[in-house]
Amino acid sequence: MDEQALNRIAAALERMAPAPLATPDFNAAPAFVWHVEPERLEPVEQVNRVDLDLLVGINRSRDTLLDNTRRFASGYKANNALLWGARGMGKSSLVKAVHGTLSADHPDLKLVELQREDMASVARLLNHLRSAPYRFILFCDDLSFSHDDQHYKSLKAVLDGGIEGRPENVVFYATSNRRHLMPRDMIENERSSAINPSEAVEEKVSLSDRFGLWLGFHPCDQDEYLAMIDRYCAAYGVSVDTDTLRAEAIEWQATRGSRSGRVAWQFFVDLAGRNGVHIA
Repeated sequence: MDEQALNRIAAALERMAPAPLATPDFNAAPAFVWHVEPERLEPVEQVNRVDLDLLVGINRSRDTLLDNTRRFASGYKANNALLWGARGMGKSSLVKAVHGTLSADHPDLKLVELQREDMASVARLLNHLRSAPYRFILFCDDLSFSHDDQHYKSLKAVLDGGIEGRPENVVFYATSNRRHLMPRDMIENERSSAINPSEAVEEKVSLSDRFGLWLGFHPCDQDEYLAMIDRYCAAYGVSVDTDTLRAEAIEWQATRGSRSGRVAWQFFVDLAGRNGVHIA
């Protein structure tokens, strides 16, 4: 093959290869979203979150995660955290609220969101974060794995770090509806059909054991549900007769068939709109 042909092949390969990620400007925003194809860290100047004080009924989880994150932001070792449990009870809201609370005093603390389907690229993301003079909360919302899902192997790079170890300036927070990151019926099916039942699911189930913090979120009762709404009303200056507010709030959750922080917020959004109150 002549030199001209080799040059054409080399040029074609260069066009096919993804361009290297430019060094991100981490001063541009307090948070970033990791994208692939092409790989880039997209700045998020305004994070969608609520104030930490507005999260009701999760005091223990709130204080534990806040203390863990404060130590990390101050340069100390901290644990990876798995926030698991009932849907709509403030798991992802807590992660974002904790970051917002601490970022004022620790501007070098950055939040980086990673989608579960992009987990395979996490090793390359960690390489970009490892050398940056910042502290990073790597956040994955709604993390879970199916029967034939291999993304959990990439997650080990975050939790264990392999031979290099997890970057000292990165901590990983994940939320999930599942305590062991996979459905219970899947665990039982694999155990019943495997040649060695104890080994069939051990690799996936043990993944959750690699989180130093397990923070459980449980369904709220009616008093907690109403307390959430009262807190929103006080924070945003919405004044409604107590008996009317209670009756409407209970009717709202009855039509939804559930009570949670998400349902309480949805009711409050409707209430604020009906009363001419803008929510920032």
